[in-house]
This record gives sequence, structure tokens and C-alpha cells, in this order.
Amino acid sequence: RRITHNHGGNGMTKTSPDTAFILAAGKGSRLQPFTDHMPKPMVPVGGKPLIDHILKKLESEKIRKVVINTHHLRNILEKHLEKTTCPQIVFSPEQDLLDTGGGVKKALLELGSAPFFMINGDAFWDEKTDKTALGRLSEYWDPEKMDILILLQPVDRMILTKGVGDYDLTPDGRAVRNKEKRGQYMFAGVRITKPTLFKNRTEDIFSFLDLMDEAEQKRQLYGLVHEGAWHHISTPEDLERVNAALEKGCAA
Repeated sequence: RRITHNHGGNGMTKTSPDTAFILAAGKGSRLQPFTDHMPKPMVPVGGKPLIDHILKKLESEKIRKVVINTHHLRNILEKHLEKTTCPQIVFSPEQDLLDTGGGVKKALLELGSAPFFMINGDAFWDEKTDKTALGRLSEYWDPEKMDILILLQPVDRMILTKGVGDYDLTPDGRAVRNKEKRGQYMFAGVRITKPTLFKNRTEDIFSFLDLMDEAEQKRQLYGLVHEGAWHHISTPEDLERVNAALEKGCAA
């Protein structure tokens, strides 16, 4: 069941996504040796796999169906999730890695024709307020003017892990890529996107970044600043720092 709510007080209703895609196929080589034995989304943070944190957040937003692409040590991930029924899990195995855009294109039949959440399998964030990051993205999403809406984390609020300033925001909320990586915000690996962007691509292997750049050129890439903590878990040192802080109850 899709959730609808009034938008902008103009009597129009819009629909919140009820489907999500989780990127879980990559090798996670920077997180070795952990990823020698498990896919990156299975790496434990705060005592449970990264992907469990993501799925719990999706379930609380009443997401009906989650498509997960798999490749590296995929049997481990599939076995871990085989008993998950809510949300419904559909796997999209990749014989060869299709990159962050091609993986979604392959799964479009499962994702349907409505906008959906797309989340990196290593995204780890917490909520500062009662309004969740996914809920705020849904509320802010405006398909009339947006092709993609990305969650952004202020670099100056990133203490435990290193932030990369890959985006800035314009006063009207559009996201602009900072190619020198000196922007105010880091893309947090969580977004809402339209399936039509993938359908229009002729190639099978391509990066989602290409679609973000195209949306930006069309002035249809928007950003929303996350209100809580978000951690860029890229290396064993990142993982150690985040887990140590969580144990002390101070990872915000």
C-alpha cells in the first residue's frame, strides 16, 4: 500500500515510495580482511550486520518490497536473509558486476514504474529527531521537479569517519557536485530516484553517478541535509572507530 499525503498545501497528493533497491554486489575491497569472508553489507556494526540496520529502517517506513543485487559471496547474504518476510526480499544476482547503475537497470521489472529508494549496502546512519531520514526524503520528494533526491551529510559534522565534500547545495535545494571534493556535504548513499532514468540507458554497465550528473545538468538533482549522524565506513579503521563509539553510546 502506497502512502499518499498532501503536497505543498495545494490539494495535490503525492506518493511515498514503497519499494527500495539495496546495492550489495560490490567486493568492498577497502574493507578487507572483513570482506574476504563476507559481503560488505554483512559486516557487523553495533553488533549486527549493516544490511539489518537498513532493512529495519525500511520496514519502519512500511516499505513493501526490497530488491537486493548480489555478487561477491552472495550465498552468505542470501542465506542470512532467507527467512526475512517483511519487507519482501527479492535478490538480483549479477554474474558480472554491472556497477551502481547497471545493477538497478537489470532489476527494473522487479522495481516497477514508480520512484523508489536506492540505498548503498554500507550506508549507516542514525536519526536525531522523530522524523526519519527516509520519511523526510519522502516528504521532500517532488517528482514534478526532481529526477533524483539525495541525502547529504555535512562534512563538518563527520568526526568518527572522514568526510568527502562531494556536493554543495544551492539556495533552492539543488545539489551541485563539487569536483574538487571541497563541498560542504558528502553524499550519504541514500536517495529517491525515478526508474525512467535507467530505462533510457542503452548500455548494461554504467555508474549511477552518470545519472546524477545528468540530473544536475537538467537542474533536477536535489539534496536534503540529514539531521542525525552518518558514518562513511570504508576501511577497517572506520569500522573500529564507529563500533567503539557505539559501544560507549556516543556515535552521534
